[in-house]
Amino acid sequence: MGTRKGRERQEDLWVAYADMAVGPGHPFYFRLNEVLDGEGFDAFAEKLCAPFYAEKMGRPGLTPGIYFRSLMIGYFEGIESERGIAWRLKDSLSLRGFLGIALDEDTPDHSTISRTRRLIDVETHSQVFAWVLGLLADRGLLQGKRMGIDATTLEASAAMRSIVRRDTGESYEEFLTGLAKASGIETPTREDLARLDRKRKKRTSNKEWKSPTDQDSRIAKMKDGSTHLAHKAEHAVDLDTGAVVAVTLQAADLGDTTTVTETLADAGMAVAELVEREAELHHEAEPKVNVDGIEELVADKGYHSGAALEQVKELEVRTYIPEKKQAGKRHWKGKQGQQQAVYQNRQRVRRDYGKGLLRRRGELVERTFAHCYETGGMRRCTLHGRENILKRLLIHVGAFNISLVLRKMLGAGKPRELKNRAASLVLRLIGSLFNLFRPNSAVESSTRLVHAHLGRNRSIRLRCQPAWKIASCTTGC
Repeated sequence: MGTRKGRERQEDLWVAYADMAVGPGHPFYFRLNEVLDGEGFDAFAEKLCAPFYAEKMGRPGLTPGIYFRSLMIGYFEGIESERGIAWRLKDSLSLRGFLGIALDEDTPDHSTISRTRRLIDVETHSQVFAWVLGLLADRGLLQGKRMGIDATTLEASAAMRSIVRRDTGESYEEFLTGLAKASGIETPTREDLARLDRKRKKRTSNKEWKSPTDQDSRIAKMKDGSTHLAHKAEHAVDLDTGAVVAVTLQAADLGDTTTVTETLADAGMAVAELVEREAELHHEAEPKVNVDGIEELVADKGYHSGAALEQVKELEVRTYIPEKKQAGKRHWKGKQGQQQAVYQNRQRVRRDYGKGLLRRRGELVERTFAHCYETGGMRRCTLHGRENILKRLLIHVGAFNISLVLRKMLGAGKPRELKNRAASLVLRLIGSLFNLFRPNSAVESSTRLVHAHLGRNRSIRLRCQPAWKIASCTTGC
């Protein structure tokens, strides 16, 4: 038995490269690199980002291919911050191989990643996102006919306690102190300020308050009911494949009916560009993307309004949006266009086809939120400003789209899921071998016992059936 040597061990001055420890490399990232290299991603990124790099420089810049791959790792590893991505790159030999960084080279630190992000504009990140959509279209994973739209809130990297007045720049506590002195309290205590604050109406309004660190963030109520400074991310998802065709970052205080047209327009432009791209590359082949563009829009009841339905109808897109419960009868005087759009949408939603689309929207659109923000680590933003967050968001969601290609190839869209599937396969093989060499008498006796037990406890089986159905549902990560 060996003993552990102390930390006083003196390291060798020179170490041969062949004697250095090398990781086996993760098969997921190996196949991902095959996809990116096979499509010429690095050459595309370098040509796209050439205007942002100087010919003569002091400190070497971060290669565009390594920069975009680093942001993709944030999705695949579930890391929210660029500092965490930099730490993970320095710690993992598999990720070094994915980025193409040798053992004698240093990985990029968080300041290099953030500086590269600030230099490259939003349009370039959008073009990389569009390149990923082309990758999906070539593999038949994007059709662009039926689109589902939904939005979710992202917590901003700003605290509510730091908000200030838009007109005077006072903090919340200074504002309350001024109100207390105006009411006759010369030296107000914390209890006095809290009592005065409870009596006020509309205490935090976005028209009166802002964050000094992230002025694009807005005060909003989160999914769990808490109030935070937040942004709103809106996805347009292909309901035939589950690919995110467009992603926009909106102010959190804007309603869904206000932002739906912008997201739908971005999705329509993306589909039109893919149709034009297919026409140039594949002249005689059957088109994989719908030539007529987006034909149907599916959303939840938060997107229902007469004005929004009328705008979408003018774009020649059929809507499937359930209505909100309203008290009383609506008046359509002077709103004949809205009335027609609402009635036609109501008829479509009540049909079986419309109900099927709504169920599919709840499955696929919510799945993108779960992957990108819950397990993907972007529910809380670590950057300030709409542009910075949108840059990170475009590559993050682009990595989710690439995971659809990997899921088709490997059966898993993330490294952890690939490992879990391999372990489950080994367990199934062991179970099959165990049943194969098991005596027939033992198998028959255990089968009879199981059937007898199920016959006596059929009511328990029926009660547990809903739980088994919930457990069998998977998001396909």
